[in-house]
Amino acid sequence: MIVLETARLRLRRFTPADLDRLVELDSDPQVMRYITFGVPASRERYEQDILPYWFEFYESMPLLGFWAAEMRDDGAFVGWFHLRPDRFDDGEQELGYRLRRPAWGLGLATEGGRAVIAHGFEKVGAAKISARTLAANFGSRRVMQKCGLCFERDFVYPQDVSAGRPEAECAAVKYSITRPQWLAQRA
Repeated sequence: MIVLETARLRLRRFTPADLDRLVELDSDPQVMRYITFGVPASRERYEQDILPYWFEFYESMPLLGFWAAEMRDDGAFVGWFHLRPDRFDDGEQELGYRLRRPAWGLGLATEGGRAVIAHGFEKVGAAKISARTLAANFGSRRVMQKCGLCFERDFVYPQDVSAGRPEAECAAVKYSITRPQWLAQRA
C-alpha cells in the first residue's frame, strides 16, 4: 500500500518480503553509526520484533507507521521513513528516517522528510512534529533544518536507548516544528 509519493520517492507499507532489504540496510556500520553506534540489527530481531511491531502500527494507527522508501522510476529500495507518536514527549509525532549510503547527499532524506511532515499536519492532524539525533550527526541535523524543523534543545539519550555508552557519546539534539510554524513556512 502506497502511503505517500514525492517527485522521486514512493513511500509504502513494509511487507515480510522486505526483510532482506532491512537487514542489508542495518548491516552497514556507517548507516548505523549514529543510531546504534554501528551495531546492526539482526535478522532474527527484524523477524521477531521489529517487523511485527511495524505491522501493528498499520492496524492500530493506519495514518502513522514505518514506510519503505523506493525510487519511483525504478523501484529501488533506498531506506525508510517513519511518523509515530513521540517516545519521549506526549502529544507530539516523531519523524524518523534511515537511508542507504548510495542515497546520501541526493536530497532524498529532505524530500521524504518534508512529505512525511506534510502528511503529519494535513492527514494526521499533528500539532507538533519532532526529530532527534546524536549531536555529532551533522548530516541528519541538516536534513531536519531543510525540512523546516528548528532546534529545540540539547539532551542526553537515556541508557535504554544509548546501549550503555558514556554520557558524552549520548549527547543529542531535538528539532521540532508546530503546525502554525509549518503553515507560516508554506505561505
